[in-house]
Amino acid sequence: MKSRHDVIVIGSGHNGLVCGAYLAKAGLDTLVLERRGIVGGAAVTEEFSPGFRASRFSYVMSLLHPRVIRELELGALGLAVLPANDLFCPLGGTDYIIYSDDIKKTQAEFARFSRHDADIYPEFARQLEQSAGVVRKLLFETPVDPVKRSWKSFKQTAALLWRQRTIGDRAYRLVDLLTQSAYDYLSVWFENDIIKAVIAYYASIGTFAGPKSPGTAYVIMHHLMGEHQGAGGWGFIRGGMGAITGAITRSGQRFGMQVLTDSPVAQVLVNAGRASGVRVADGREFHAKVVVSNASAATLFRRLVAPEHLPSELLSEIDSFRTFSTAFKMNIAAHEPPRYRAFDAAKAGFAYPTYVHIAPGIDYLERAYDDAKYGWYSAKPFLTPVVPTIVDDSLAPAGKHVINVFGGHAPYKLRSNASWADEKRNLTSAALNVLDDMAPGFSGQIIDIETLVAPDLEAIVGLPQGHIFHGELSADQLFWQRPAPHWADYRTPLAGLYQCGSSTHPGGGVSGIPGHNAAREILKDWKRFR
Repeated sequence: MKSRHDVIVIGSGHNGLVCGAYLAKAGLDTLVLERRGIVGGAAVTEEFSPGFRASRFSYVMSLLHPRVIRELELGALGLAVLPANDLFCPLGGTDYIIYSDDIKKTQAEFARFSRHDADIYPEFARQLEQSAGVVRKLLFETPVDPVKRSWKSFKQTAALLWRQRTIGDRAYRLVDLLTQSAYDYLSVWFENDIIKAVIAYYASIGTFAGPKSPGTAYVIMHHLMGEHQGAGGWGFIRGGMGAITGAITRSGQRFGMQVLTDSPVAQVLVNAGRASGVRVADGREFHAKVVVSNASAATLFRRLVAPEHLPSELLSEIDSFRTFSTAFKMNIAAHEPPRYRAFDAAKAGFAYPTYVHIAPGIDYLERAYDDAKYGWYSAKPFLTPVVPTIVDDSLAPAGKHVINVFGGHAPYKLRSNASWADEKRNLTSAALNVLDDMAPGFSGQIIDIETLVAPDLEAIVGLPQGHIFHGELSADQLFWQRPAPHWADYRTPLAGLYQCGSSTHPGGGVSGIPGHNAAREILKDWKRFR
């Protein structure tokens, strides 16, 4: 393979591939270097037990943006979305609640617990959607630097404010979402704690926080912000999440993008104050006018670029960027999926609950966080079990099933120097006990199980401290603060070096938006590089 290219992308996670595909489509000679032997970063499908394949890390499609799907023609390149049913939440015993995109159906469910909450829900949904609409308008914006004293910065900030001039009173609601806890935000609307827990659950996914922690209200909106019109809906991907990154790869390859696996980047090469290429672990060097990092900001600035090339202020900001994670993942091969005691197909209106949240109350969610807050894993973790094999028979032998379980909380580092090598089996048992409480006998159906805690997620796919978003989604780590003030526009202090990963705006989730935005900024600068 030749050693000189227009662009080198570090990492083949979905954002790196999206960025590379857009640049290749624009005519740039683009090479993507991947550390592992498989393309896709955290959006991969891998065999974890003989005959059983799983979306090993990311596990459902919810945020992949229709613009990315349309412009990269992913539908024509093999991307197929398989629907998941309404969210089913067992509450213990035979009780349950269903949360649906159908507002009337959700109202009927809420009415079983509170007539007031059922009546108010449409207005709550309308206002939450309005706030999400404000943020959606910002997704494709390049963050400005509002304090930089330059005419260019002033014009960029003024232009942003003009484009967003219609926000009006919705800005106040957005401030509430950015500053309030999920519990406080929801308590303005709802009186029943079960109903609050159904929605507050989203605030706990991937965050080191409980529903009563300030700032968690925004995370609810982040998870519910996907635009599914033109995206095929949300749900499972046929063939697993690796089919997303496979389709993006094929899109870029049509225009000459190359992907080289088993090529871990060890160093960004710097010449005369600008990035000039990379050196991989075996000593090979690849040179380019532009280097784009899909790795986390911490990896890029603390491991790949020598500190003498970077301002001390930036390094301090990166060191204070919060990435401590308490998420864990279980991939289970089983004879049968969980059979929930509370599920009745006739009442629910669907044959099996492929998408489930287990956290029967606000206090349940908060106590799960309390355990982690003091350095230990949850005695009763909240769990999201999903069963893609109900709708996708390509992932398991005939009649068998794969169950993906996302859970919290299990801290990256345990107190008293305890080791995950010793404690992982106990976390697994705690999670299975929760599942068995809701689906009696499920543990007896298990053939094999893989449990991945935060240090595993960091070691395998480079998530900083195992954080699925590359860093907390809080007000101090969003927009022009992500990943650091003055360097949120996908550029870096080194000319020719860019970022395109989840450490940048608008953050984590399989959306492709950071990759899209970074490619746009690179193409703006390309004439100067030529």
